[in-house]
Amino acid sequence: MRGEFCIGLGSVLSLASLILLIFVHVGQINTTSVPRNIYMVNLDTSGYQESLFLALGQNNFSNVYARDSAAPLGEHLGLRHNYYYGLYSYCGYLTRDETSEGQCTQHVMGYRYQPLSTMLADLPRNLSSLSESFIPQITPFTDTDYSGQSTKAAYWMVLLGTVCAALAFATGIPKNNFTFCLSTLFAVAGSFLLLVGASIWTVVINRTDDVNQLLTAAANKSVPLGITVSMGHGVIILWVAFATLAASIVPYMISCCTWRG
Repeated sequence: MRGEFCIGLGSVLSLASLILLIFVHVGQINTTSVPRNIYMVNLDTSGYQESLFLALGQNNFSNVYARDSAAPLGEHLGLRHNYYYGLYSYCGYLTRDETSEGQCTQHVMGYRYQPLSTMLADLPRNLSSLSESFIPQITPFTDTDYSGQSTKAAYWMVLLGTVCAALAFATGIPKNNFTFCLSTLFAVAGSFLLLVGASIWTVVINRTDDVNQLLTAAANKSVPLGITVSMGHGVIILWVAFATLAASIVPYMISCCTWRG
């Protein structure tokens, strides 16, 4: 009875981890209700137009934001107020309202989180060039190589961790010591991979959110950039998925060592 309980607990935990990881993977793949509410990081640019006006003393920045929510991303047609990044793409919205229409980029395996590049690709061309000098360039937020390469590596860690979680659950179904040992190994490997992936995302977000406090020089004062980076639900779900898969190691290991089927 104790063996049945252990393997059942391990299976429940690994399945729970797998389900959570599926939610992480579907984040921002489109603008329907579930994917749009799951994201790794949010880039809020709603204060950027005011920052340009205060810093440069000009009032001719009416084209900073897109006028049409259906306008494609990356075509210099204007910023969105909010960008939400997933593992395969990002989506941009003119408002945070649940009914607001948005646009998403094409899906890419190993998608790179590069917030400055996102902004420069959407800003009208004259403002895109201006912003390269307006936004301080010696910060993690503007280091697109760092954020892009790190999050690409994190993606592969999460993907491989998801595969391991699925294999841990699948190999735990047949009742014999060998498959329980395989489940243990897959759970250990998956937990390690998810730990690395979640850690990378957390560090990258905590570094790029330095833009929240960045100031740009105005005539006689410093002006906030009006750009905010914040962690999304996807990272939290990823950490929970890691914890549940790691917790499954113990019952799988007990079953591997004690099962007498």
